[in-house]
Amino acid sequence: MECRTNNLPNKILRYGRVVVLGLSLATASGYVGAYERQLEHPPSASLMILDAFAFRPTTLALTIIGGAAFVLTLPFSATGGNVEQAKERLVMEPWRFTFDRPLGEFP
Repeated sequence: MECRTNNLPNKILRYGRVVVLGLSLATASGYVGAYERQLEHPPSASLMILDAFAFRPTTLALTIIGGAAFVLTLPFSATGGNVEQAKERLVMEPWRFTFDRPLGEFP
């Protein structure tokens, strides 16, 4: 007779680390273009290319991870009464950062 251990706690811990890393990257990526914005000139072609090929795919992936985190934490945020706040921070902010800003411009 073979005894199988439950790997669920290990999987939850692993996915939790991925979510935390993703949210950390999403937060940090918002400050990349601060210097460009302070100078108040249009973004350079190299910054637009960097945005299109590095930041947009990354923030799209982080938007998907944020959506998954929102769904996974929905029972807790519903119990705590902050579903709208969780949706705004985990889903809508990454969505707007990915799709609702001009190419090469960072907030």
